[in-house]
Amino acid sequence: MEEMNENVVNLIDENGEEVPFEIILTLEAEEKEYAILMPLEDNEDEEAYIYRIDEDEQGEMLVPLEDDNEYSTVVAVYEALMEEEGLNFDE
Repeated sequence: MEEMNENVVNLIDENGEEVPFEIILTLEAEEKEYAILMPLEDNEDEEAYIYRIDEDEQGEMLVPLEDDNEYSTVVAVYEALMEEEGLNFDE
């Protein structure tokens, strides 16, 4: 029996391909929900992606951040959470 991991979402990339991402963390910043996503494949640079979780009639959807201030806010909250956990990614 195949086990479904509810932490995996498929997003469509710029080529129209489905790419699986793992939701490694959801967090709240300024009363909005955000998801930190990590691609499951081809991720040499270990780059995480941040999406806002918006809701409409159809349910939840992931929206890419287009505002630099919003992005910075979420990154700051994420880094603070990581520090609390004792995980520091400083080079």
